[in-house]
Amino acid sequence: MKPKDFQQAILKWFEHQGRTDLPWQNPITPYRVWISEIMLQQTQVATVIPYFERFMQSFPSVESLANASVDEVLHHWTGLGYYARARNLHKTAQIIAFENQQQFPETIEALSALPGIGRSTAGAIRSIGFKKPAAILDGNVKRVLARFSATQGWPGKTAVHNQLWDIAEHYSPNKRTEQYTQAMMDLGALVCTRTNPKCDQCPIKSNCKAAIRGEQSLFPGKKPKKVIPTRESIFLRLRNIEGDILLQQNPPAGLWGGLWVLPMVDQLSELDGLAKNLQLEVKATKFLTEKRHTFSHFHLDYQVFDIEVQALNNKVTENKTAVWYNPNNPLSLGMPAPIKALLD
Repeated sequence: MKPKDFQQAILKWFEHQGRTDLPWQNPITPYRVWISEIMLQQTQVATVIPYFERFMQSFPSVESLANASVDEVLHHWTGLGYYARARNLHKTAQIIAFENQQQFPETIEALSALPGIGRSTAGAIRSIGFKKPAAILDGNVKRVLARFSATQGWPGKTAVHNQLWDIAEHYSPNKRTEQYTQAMMDLGALVCTRTNPKCDQCPIKSNCKAAIRGEQSLFPGKKPKKVIPTRESIFLRLRNIEGDILLQQNPPAGLWGGLWVLPMVDQLSELDGLAKNLQLEVKATKFLTEKRHTFSHFHLDYQVFDIEVQALNNKVTENKTAVWYNPNNPLSLGMPAPIKALLD
């Protein structure tokens, strides 16, 4: 299928079936495109919409985002997961605001050099935000192109990934780039779905090799199965007589980097050392619950203990990485969803 015919079919379909009322489309700016694209990584549109709207209310411009604290940004990200995305947003906002005079770069190379922006996200910002030619290859587009071309193999492999990029570049237009990019994402999300694709509604079905062969389920190739390991931990909900709960801030790198969490230990016997270090006297200990949280690369099985404590001095309040948190008068702190749930 010639690129021109492919583009015309996609754009004609978009005129009647594409999405034009998503929050980040009204209005379209490079800033809003960037925020939405980062949020949409590994996350579905329905989940992202309320987060995006709240984020825009608090940070309507790249300057406001750059001037916010990391904790404020992480607080608005609580529940979205993959928190490195939020930290990179903040870093990039500061670069654009303070080093680029609030001007987004327009080239793929310059955009891709910013923290958290990969080649596909850069393509989306350039093609939608600036209406300039650029290809994208997010998960939805990979699926459309892998089926259309019957490209074999898991897209996570470099050779397969590069092959799909070549196809994406081949079919990307020089005009109406913002509509074409959105159309390709919509086609994957609404029609060329992972299971039970609606091929009868597809504008390129007559040239889709997978559809012609009846092999839609074979493309794209599946990721090799891998046994996910399990880790175990104990969360300590240290609670003072006023009902405040102790939170500690994790180091920037590692699990839940930079987020505020309940103290975590491997063994309950470590409680005495922790209490001594923070100058707390343990009054009572009670088992609360046992849960599992699954990350992309491991399961975390954790027990939660409620610990009634009494502060012997102001050691906690003098500590920059520890704070007494009152659920009835919450601070704007970034914390992972499982911790937020335990506090609520």
